[in-house]
Amino acid sequence: MSYPEFVEFEKNTQQKHEFLRGEVLAMAGGSPEHAALAAAFIGELSQQALRGKPCRVFSSDAAVYVEATDLQTYPNVSVVCGELKTASENKHAITNPVVLVEVLSASTEGYDRGAKAGHYRQLGSLRELVFLAQDEPRIEVQRRGESGQWEIWEARRGESIELRSLGISLSVAAVYQNPIGPEILPSV
Repeated sequence: MSYPEFVEFEKNTQQKHEFLRGEVLAMAGGSPEHAALAAAFIGELSQQALRGKPCRVFSSDAAVYVEATDLQTYPNVSVVCGELKTASENKHAITNPVVLVEVLSASTEGYDRGAKAGHYRQLGSLRELVFLAQDEPRIEVQRRGESGQWEIWEARRGESIELRSLGISLSVAAVYQNPIGPEILPSV
């Protein structure tokens, strides 16, 4: 199906789908741990880090469209700074994220780090791609350097990670904190 046909199809369904060059794939829901990590990351960005900055954080309900590769998908978290731009054929699909975040799971990690990340890196606006591990407190940032090459930065238990594109630093402990127990992940 064409992208405009997909946009129309997606309006009339309750389930999210990923679109890649005419192929439509149903997206499965995540685990409570997956949802909690995404929400914690959004909370840290929204409440502490981006206050007063011209940036907005979006949940996984916001689609991102990569025109260069004809992919529409739903990252766990998206950040746009400045004017929000959307696909010409879908006013609900973001085309200019500065930061994208994926929570890794055993079933999706290979795709998220591989093919999907390759699509994301085709977005000219994208400066940082963030991966949140579910099996340990670990945040990885893939950052587009000055030369256009991508560099990898990682923070673990007791450390903070810099999101240079946003001018902020986030604590791994704050993102992985579980105030209601039982521990979802090893204690930080």
